[in-house]
Amino acid sequence: MGILSNSNSKNQDVAHENSGDDGGPSLMKKVLFVCIENAGRSKMAEGFARAYGLDATSAGTVPAEKVNPVVVQAMTERDISIPGKPKILTEQMITDADLVVTMGCSVQDVCPAPLVRQMQKKLVDWQIEDPKGKGIDEVRKISSQIESKVMELLKR
Repeated sequence: MGILSNSNSKNQDVAHENSGDDGGPSLMKKVLFVCIENAGRSKMAEGFARAYGLDATSAGTVPAEKVNPVVVQAMTERDISIPGKPKILTEQMITDADLVVTMGCSVQDVCPAPLVRQMQKKLVDWQIEDPKGKGIDEVRKISSQIESKVMELLKR
């Protein structure tokens, strides 16, 4: 049995494994979701990941002052909480993460080069559309896409 489980599965524990440095399996313990403002995509991903039992956090390279209210509405409709206010990405967050997921927002263009280099070994990019400025129906679609991607992480 794995240390992480999908809370939506009926009494079914799911081991979340990825390849360790020695070629053997290692348990994925912490996921970091990164976008520029940490006000939409990365916050939704963090919310879903936590709801499914992953140890997750999120951050932005240039964080907004608050989470997008339409994102909060879409997630509240699904009984998923958005944790905290937008945070700035730190080197320690990257160090602590087993996997860094960028949301398709070209963080490499706004991230200091040393942070980008540090992320490279454990980086996945999802290419998710930005919900900023979009209506609730579009944000719901984006949140569903993010939820599907988070569920894929459960299979790693």
